[in-house]
This record gives sequence, structure tokens and C-alpha cells, in this order.
Amino acid sequence: MQKPVSEAPGALHDILIVELGERTGASVCCSLLAQLGATIIVIEPPEARADAANLSVKWNWRDQMLAGKLSLFAGKNQAALVRKVLDRADVVVTSSDLLHPDMAGWRRLDTQIVCDVTAWGQNGPMAGQPHCDAQIQAMTGLTSTTGLPEAPPLSVPLPILEYMCGVHSAGAVLAAHRLVARGGPGQLIDMALYDCGFNAMSSFFSRLLIQAEDGDKLRRMGNRHTLSAPWNVYRAKDGWILICTGSNEQWRRLCERMGRPELAADPRYASSTARVERVDEVDSAVQHWVGQNTLNECVAAFAQASIPGGPITPIDRYPREPNLEHRRMIWRFDDASGDDGGYTPGSPLKMSRTPGRALTRVPAPGADAEAIMALIANRPSARTATAGATPTLSGLRVLEIGHYTTAPIAARHLAALGADVIKIEPPEGEAARGWAPFDRGQSVFFTVSNSDKRNLTLDLDQEKDRLVLRHLIETSDVLLENLKPGALAKRGFSVSAIRGINARMVYCSVSGFGADSIYAGRPAFDTVVQGMSGLMDLVRSKGIPLKTGMSSADVMGAAMSVVAILGALAYRDRSGEGQYIDLSMQDIVAWSTQAAWNDGLASYTAEVVTHDDVDAVRVGARIAPIMTPPQVMGCTQTAARRLHFKVEEGGDQWPALAVPLRLTLTPPDIRRPGAPLARDNESILHALVHATPIPI
Repeated sequence: MQKPVSEAPGALHDILIVELGERTGASVCCSLLAQLGATIIVIEPPEARADAANLSVKWNWRDQMLAGKLSLFAGKNQAALVRKVLDRADVVVTSSDLLHPDMAGWRRLDTQIVCDVTAWGQNGPMAGQPHCDAQIQAMTGLTSTTGLPEAPPLSVPLPILEYMCGVHSAGAVLAAHRLVARGGPGQLIDMALYDCGFNAMSSFFSRLLIQAEDGDKLRRMGNRHTLSAPWNVYRAKDGWILICTGSNEQWRRLCERMGRPELAADPRYASSTARVERVDEVDSAVQHWVGQNTLNECVAAFAQASIPGGPITPIDRYPREPNLEHRRMIWRFDDASGDDGGYTPGSPLKMSRTPGRALTRVPAPGADAEAIMALIANRPSARTATAGATPTLSGLRVLEIGHYTTAPIAARHLAALGADVIKIEPPEGEAARGWAPFDRGQSVFFTVSNSDKRNLTLDLDQEKDRLVLRHLIETSDVLLENLKPGALAKRGFSVSAIRGINARMVYCSVSGFGADSIYAGRPAFDTVVQGMSGLMDLVRSKGIPLKTGMSSADVMGAAMSVVAILGALAYRDRSGEGQYIDLSMQDIVAWSTQAAWNDGLASYTAEVVTHDDVDAVRVGARIAPIMTPPQVMGCTQTAARRLHFKVEEGGDQWPALAVPLRLTLTPPDIRRPGAPLARDNESILHALVHATPIPI
């Protein structure tokens, strides 16, 4: 892995962004852009309004939200400076449904990007209602699918959808800025927590897209999995530990470690389907073994047998986990208030040339007026677009070698924004092709997760197919993969080798614990990452740590991949240099728990109550019905935002899900369903033969 080049300017070092929004999601968006080097000016109201019952209000954790930014008051004596700052900004990030009266009324320039982060978006029957994170959790199905089967549903005690929307918003801003950098116009970006929450529930909606009557099967599973067992938390002598077996071979190795090899040979437990049918018996056998061991003894056994699992990481001022320390995800604030400063996360954007900055300086309220005046003194207030609006990522070629969720979803977003995405699969196809339910022989989850991609099969154990990949790398802009760290290097495609083939390439690798990790080679699933990042320590029922209903680590990993790739492309367009990105889902999820650091959630409660004869979530005076996935699919806001629809190919109608990055001038466009295996082999190879002097 290349070492970061610390002297390189940030990917966005020449970008000025004004943060008006009072939503946590708007501030999260700006924090990520600040990590990439943008200058962020926060316009603070004279009296910031914290609200411990509303996780959507950023003033609840001002230190985290304003770290690394400049602060300017919106009072009357600063009105002229505020107007000047707004006129000179490249980007304005706001939240029109949660906005102090002193923040409104600026004029928007033709090339200015305005990103509006709201609960529901700017159209539909719910538009404009300032619902909080917990309410949107309830109304997107997240709450109904989180918790133990025999217990009430749970609200995640974090602004988890604000963070998710904030990451997506940063990706949308970077996409819109790419158009502006080519001389195109600015535009409004309409970001909704509801859209992001809906998109994150895609694994639940896949069945409903073709079999609405199966909605009663979508129930809370606790930490279990519908397709595999054992997959759960178990109580060791000194704490809780996760075990997630994804294959019969992993089950066999676990049985050997437990001293029960006969279980693997028993036909009652021989297949994943059989084990799921007898899951109580399987869990009982595993719990008996785990209960006789310490956490360290269990972890050692997992490592020897290459079994995904690990202990539940506690949040005690910050997540206490060695790999997070190794990857420098734990920092202290630069003290500006006279107290101990507290802990803040480092940047999850581990990039070889423009690494994300750790944001540790917390400005005093309104303290940066003089520095801001100097900053904007020579910035122009009027800019004119010299080119028209085209798809923001047109002209880019992306190679995706992805399985399951993270890399495929990230590449789907890039394809919808106009990139030419070639999905490279092994001859037998990627693993998600086997996920039920199926529509005309193809997995619905695969169909909606891989829209608008060309498909190519390569056997990278064969020299001739490795030569094909080499020539594709020569002619592409981005390589995105979520293979086991080192898998490509073993086949001749290390970071240095890829740079030797194409120095302009942006190579993004996303994995459970990162390539630079103390857990080299350890497999990880979404549930394992949730457990080892601190998230499951916060979500508990009857004292049992629980995963969120949605695949939080996978979805956040996909969104962060888009941010990292577009940030690296912004740097490449200026410098001509590509770079390597080492993303860890553990870093990303731990970063998203920072509202709980430093005892930040000490007074927060969310209750499940009965309201108007339906289950509901209540936080303070706010209340919202707990909706099930079928209800979410059928509600009027879902239809108004067109969050699911059909696309046509070959005279057939196929299900599709919208992309939550809603650029209003150059909107993402879903045109085709995920492709059948090897559909585009002939056309891709034919074009490659004619583009290179070496026969393929």
C-alpha cells in the first residue's frame, strides 16, 4: 500500500462551501467535504437551539458538527458579510425544513450548487414536514425490522439516517461539482432522509417488488439470518460475541473448533436450509461451546478456522477496538472551550494521495469573521456557465469486481449518474445471483442492485483473462472492488502493479476491516462489522446487543465509496494523478456512531407506544407510526418520489429502485435491469481487441 503524501493539497482545496442547515445530515455532508479539503463556513444563529429529544438537530453535538470548520454569526451586525459569503460560495448546504429564520433569503447563482437536506424531499404529501431521524426510521421500515422477534420493535438511538443522508449528499455535491468544473451550470440537489432510508431497506423490498403478498414473512429476526445459520450473538464467559457462518464449509470448520465434528456430518444440519429450519438447536449447540470460553479464546478459534465473527465493541467515551486505534480513527479535539476536549473520529477516507483530514479544531461561536473576510476578499461573486448540462459522470469508465452489496451498490450509483460501468464476475457469477426471490430466473436483489451495468465474465486464475483485465485497466478511470484484501494482488494486480499499468486510475478497495489492518485476512459480514464498530452496543433489547434491520455497514460502505471515488477523481482531474483508496466498513460505521461518543446520548430516549391503535415511536413530543416494509412500499410518499418502478428491456418489465442522489438538473437515470451473466462478453472483448495492439 502506498503511504499518504501529506504535502498534497486536499482533493477539494479550492472549494468554498457555506453550511446553513441545522440538520445533522447537512452538517455531516459538509464534514466529509471538509475532510477532503474544502473550506466550510458555518453560519450560526445567535442562539443555537439544541434539542436532546431530536437527533436531527446538529447543535446537540456542536463540537463534532463544527470541527474543522469556520464559524460566522448570522446576527444583524454581520448581515452584509453573510450575504457576501453566500454570494461567493461554490456550494450552499441547507435544510429548508429545519432552518432558523435568520438563515433564509439568499440569492442563488447560476453556477452555484445548493444541496437541501430535508426529511421528506421537496415533493409529495409529506414535503416540508420537519420530522426527526427517529420518526423517519419508523416510517421507512427500519424500526419495524430492528429488534428481537418476541419483543417490541426498536428505534436505533443514533441519527443513523441523518448520517446516511449526509454521506449520500456529499456524493451528490461532488457529482454536481464535476459538472461545474467542466463549465456546466450549478443545480439544486434535493436530498431526503426518507429516500435514503428506503434505499437502505432494499434487501427487504426485493421480495415485495414481485410478491407483495409475502410481506408477512418480513419480520424481525434479531441477529439471525433468513438464509444461513449459525448467525447470531452468543454469550461467552466475559461478554457477547458474534458468529456468522456464510457457508457449509465455515459450519464444518466451526464444528471442528467446537469439538463436535459429528454435527457437520449430521444430515439434520448438513445444509444452510436445514440449519435454518433447526436454528434453535444449532444456536443451542453453539451457545454451549461459546459459554465455556472467554472472548479471547473464541476469537483465537475463529482466526484459526477463518470464521467471520468477533466481540461486541463497547462505546466507552469512544469505541474501544484495537483495529480502530491502528487505523487512527480515534482522536481528541483541539480544546477550544476549556474542558477536556473529548474524543472525535478520524476520517474514514483513507486515500493514498489526498487522505481525509481528521477534524479536531472546534471554533468558538462566531469567532472566525476576520479570517472569513480575508478568505473571500478576492473571490468573484458571479460566474457564468460555459457548457450545458450533461450526465455528471459521462465519459468515465468504471470497472467493478464486486459481490453482494457494497461495491455493487456503489457502482450502481455511479452508473445512474452516467458512468460506463463494466461489472466483472467469475464464470459462475457473483454470490448475490443466488439470493432468493427470483424473477424469470434472476435474483431480484441482483437485478435492482446492478442496474445499468455491462457484464463481463473473467476467470482471473487464467492468464488470458488476466490479460483482458490488464487492458481494461489501461483504458478505465476507476477500479472498485470488495474482494478479500489481497485477492487481486495474488493474481498480479497489486496497488503498485495497477499504478504501473495506469497511473491515472482511481483504485478503491472496500472491505470489513481495511487492507491496512491488524485483522489481515479475517472475513467479515455486515453484522460482524456492526458488532465490532460499536453500533450493536447501542442497540439492545433485554440486554442483548442487536444489529439494525437494514445492512447499515454495507449501505454506508457503498455511499462512502462514492464519496471517496468522486473526491479522488476531482484531484485527478486537477493533477493527472490517480490514487489508491483503502476503505474499511468498520471505520465508516464507527465514524457514524460519534453522536454517542463522550456520553452524547446520555439523556436520549425513544419509546414504542400505541397511538391511534397502531404501534408508534415517541421521542419527546414527536410521534410517528411504525410502518412495515409492505406499508412503506405502498405509501403515497413512496409513489410521489418514485422510489420504485419498472424498467423495460427486451419487451419485459423489470423491477428497479431509485438512487437517492437526487440532482434535479442532471438526475440519476435507471435505464436497464441488472444484466444476465456474460451478456456483454462478446461486445466488450470485440471493442478491446480493436482498441489494443495485443490480441486478446
